[in-house]
Amino acid sequence: MTAAPNLVNAPEFTVSELSSALKRTVEDAFGHVRVRGEISGFRGAHSSGHCYFALKDESAKIEAVIWKGVHGRMRFKPQEGLEVIATGKLTTYPGSSKYQIVIEALEPAGIGALMALMEERKKKLAAEGLFDEARKQLLPWLPDVIGVVTSPTGAVIRDILHRLEDRFPRRVLVWPVKVQGDGSAEQVAAAIRGFNAIAPGGRIPRPDVLIVARGGGSLEDLWSFNEEIVVRAAAESMIPLISAVGHETDITLIDFVADKRAPTPTAAAEMAVPVRGELFVEVQALARRTMVCWQRAQESRRSELRAAARALPAAGDLLAIPRQRLDHLAAGLPRGLKANTHAHFRRFAASSSRLTIGVLRGQIAHARQRLTASGERITLSARALLHRRRERFSGLEIRLKASKLANAKAQRNAIARDLERTHRLAERARRALVTTMQRLEARVAHSGKLLSALSYRSVLARGFALVRDEAGHPLHSAAAVGPNAGLSIEFADGRVAATADANQPPATVTPESQPKPQPREAKPAAPKRVTKPVDQGSLF
Repeated sequence: MTAAPNLVNAPEFTVSELSSALKRTVEDAFGHVRVRGEISGFRGAHSSGHCYFALKDESAKIEAVIWKGVHGRMRFKPQEGLEVIATGKLTTYPGSSKYQIVIEALEPAGIGALMALMEERKKKLAAEGLFDEARKQLLPWLPDVIGVVTSPTGAVIRDILHRLEDRFPRRVLVWPVKVQGDGSAEQVAAAIRGFNAIAPGGRIPRPDVLIVARGGGSLEDLWSFNEEIVVRAAAESMIPLISAVGHETDITLIDFVADKRAPTPTAAAEMAVPVRGELFVEVQALARRTMVCWQRAQESRRSELRAAARALPAAGDLLAIPRQRLDHLAAGLPRGLKANTHAHFRRFAASSSRLTIGVLRGQIAHARQRLTASGERITLSARALLHRRRERFSGLEIRLKASKLANAKAQRNAIARDLERTHRLAERARRALVTTMQRLEARVAHSGKLLSALSYRSVLARGFALVRDEAGHPLHSAAAVGPNAGLSIEFADGRVAATADANQPPATVTPESQPKPQPREAKPAAPKRVTKPVDQGSLF
């Protein structure tokens, strides 16, 4: 017998370490893979939103999982028994020591799988009655507004607009959508429901007919129009809908639920509106036929009138018998009047024989009794009415007094509130006036200080002097002073008169700066005053 190998020196792993090592090995060795198989054990999305199922073929099976976010973005949803091609990452699940594929993309395996899925959806929707002819609506004969759900950049919308322009121009509202790829089905369904949600008579007109259009393509390209969300939106549309998806040989599920199926988008435009030129020709033909029918009817009535006029007897023949009857009745009229008079006289005599004095007195007494009873009843009624009116007026008087008291109390309260409000407003006005006066006094004081600071007298107080001429104008330079000119020198404490030195050469004064002095008469020279020079210092 051979001895068992000594494994004492073999490294030990925990279960978690071994599972992590296997997980890294599987993910590094395979990474992203594409697996083809049949979906098995799919029961719909879990309560968490994730999907768990298996992919199998004839001899093997692998567990698969689709996370919630990926499942919401998938164009093709997993279904039990559907053969698909799954793209994802191979990994392991340590909790049950099994490997699985985390699917990131899912697509049917070939055209056969798509056709099988389409047939299954078709049977399901047909069982719900969405394809019944009784549900389909009639197209309007001449719609005012046409809504088009298609791509705004393709040739389909141009073909529809050109065909409408050729046949009968109508207002067109285009709802731009994607017609292929992820999210296209949701956009088409939202466009159909959006057109139906437009309120009639609003700022945006509600379409009278809808056209869902797309150009030709493969089954995969047209698959958005086989989605349940699009088919159910078309079935719920209260606006008649024309399906124009693909070419004449292309069949989608929206064709079965639409109110009308057009082989091409151009044919859909032809179904939506008639030909205006043909309508003009038809109207003219109907007008001509109406005029001819009217002329024929008039001629027929004219002929009938002529025939009836020829068949009528002469006027004398028609009036012969009535004339004879009139003459006979006129002859018997005097006798009838006499007989009628005698009959009325006999009736009057019989009535007058029954009118005696006793009968008249009895009738008068009976009438007097009725009059007395009526008077008593009127008196009692008047007293009762007067009593009720008196009671009513008493109640109204009490209510009026109570109302007057309540109204007076309310008015007193209102006056008290208004008086209190007036006092509050007066107090606020007084405080506002005090505040305003203080602010104005502070402003005046500040202005006074500023005026004192900017006044020339403050400069004079620092030892400077202001020299003025005879007219009282201040002098700014020695050149402006003429010989023997009278000057006034202002100090801080008063003014001193002075005369300019005559030995100083006359200053040259420009015409612009000093006006030319007027000639004066010669005066005796006044004795010269000697002024003590004052040291004014510097202003700075």
